Amino acid sequence: MVRVTTPGVRLLPNAITVLALCAGLSAVQFALTKNYAMAIASIGIAAVLDSLDGRIARLLDATSKMGAELDSLSDGISFGVAPALVIYVWQTGADRIGWVASLIFAVCMILRLARFNTLLDDTEQPAYASEFFVGVPAPAGGLLAMLPLVAELQWGDGWWSSQYVVWGWTVAIAALLISRIPTLSLKTVKAPAKAIAPLLLGVALLAAAIIQFPLVALLAAMVLYLAHIPYSIYRHRWLAAHPEAWAAPPRERRAIRRARSPRRLGLRPPLRRRVAGAAMRAVRLPRETVRTPRVTSENGQRRRSWRQIGLRRK
Repeated sequence: MVRVTTPGVRLLPNAITVLALCAGLSAVQFALTKNYAMAIASIGIAAVLDSLDGRIARLLDATSKMGAELDSLSDGISFGVAPALVIYVWQTGADRIGWVASLIFAVCMILRLARFNTLLDDTEQPAYASEFFVGVPAPAGGLLAMLPLVAELQWGDGWWSSQYVVWGWTVAIAALLISRIPTLSLKTVKAPAKAIAPLLLGVALLAAAIIQFPLVALLAAMVLYLAHIPYSIYRHRWLAAHPEAWAAPPRERRAIRRARSPRRLGLRPPLRRRVAGAAMRAVRLPRETVRTPRVTSENGQRRRSWRQIGLRRK
């Protein structure tokens, strides 16, 4: 069956990309008017639109070279230039070090996008490489750079709003952008049919949390994203060491991991040297029982020993 795509439908993904670009640039305007909450929201909206344009283009079979280039330029402005300017405007009276840190962040974002575009044409990558990003992706990096600003809006001034902390954090996120650290890609995640209902419930709870506690929900999401990086590194190394799991579905991968885990050998950990009660009697070696001769009195009756009476020997 041949799918016919009208010119209007092919325009839809590029229109969403332009909307994401407008949202990212609007964050700078909101920062100039000291409306930092709307500046953060604008970058968040740009991140949501950026995650939709590519998927819609693939669903409608409307992918194009122009759309790919436009998406990269939009990401560079929305998640590189805009967050750097928002942070610089927020830190009023910032010295030259602040401007240098903002420049480093914007340049690292552009370099990260350029490397991403070159990796798309690399056909020598292993099969599992599509499940990971190389470094932190652009939308996540743009939002992570705003973490000190979000913390100040939620809790007020503190050590997190100090200039040196803010610029150090900005440079650290810039380093994550151009690093070789693998991060999980949600594009290849497939949910089983039995997990659809719990996922929908989770989406409803997430929406309620964002509506009622937007800043807290954003902080929690950014902290969880940073916490997943060690697991992503472990998973990347495990897949690199197990080529037989590259083309396997998630259920078979879990079976391979269980089969190669030493915990699945059925061995129990050794007992400690000292255990009490019945456990001590279970591990103690059997001893030879020594029977003591019966002690009788002069008239032939059995004499009760001090052990039977329950008294201790003096």
